[in-house]
Amino acid sequence: MRTSRADEFLEFATARSGHLFRSACLLTSGDTHLAEDLVQETLGRMYAVWGRVARIGNPAGYAQTVLVRTFLSHRRRRSATERPLGELPDRAPDSGEDPALRIALLDALAGLAPKDRAVVVLRYWEDRSVEETADVMNTSSAAVRTRSSRALAALRKRLGGSIAEFATR
Repeated sequence: MRTSRADEFLEFATARSGHLFRSACLLTSGDTHLAEDLVQETLGRMYAVWGRVARIGNPAGYAQTVLVRTFLSHRRRRSATERPLGELPDRAPDSGEDPALRIALLDALAGLAPKDRAVVVLRYWEDRSVEETADVMNTSSAAVRTRSSRALAALRKRLGGSIAEFATR
């Protein structure tokens, strides 16, 4: 028995939303509300093309591409620099995580330009190749290598001597 288009998409969205959310959190430097919005926008765009999914060789990879491009287009908007004030996140950190490490890394990522942050997330979190990253970001491989090098240098500078401390934990 063949499932309907909506059921197939629901199954895909259920399976991939957690991974997309984690990537979105890294792209947004821990802004969970914006990350949720980006994932929702990504899944909405995916649903719009879901009927043509047979032509998409890798729907999960395509969703990741849509997420990164949605993030980059959001960063170009004037309202993207608005930040909510006041309250801390509702959730306590999960056991097994080091809150100091998480905060330091998210702060360091937040200091990067959006495209540099996207390169770091795609190359080192998503473990994508230079060519795959270039394809997702609509840029050349040389630009990805340059951004990657600059972004890592900026992260090393921001984290300073504490990077070795974080690596040994």
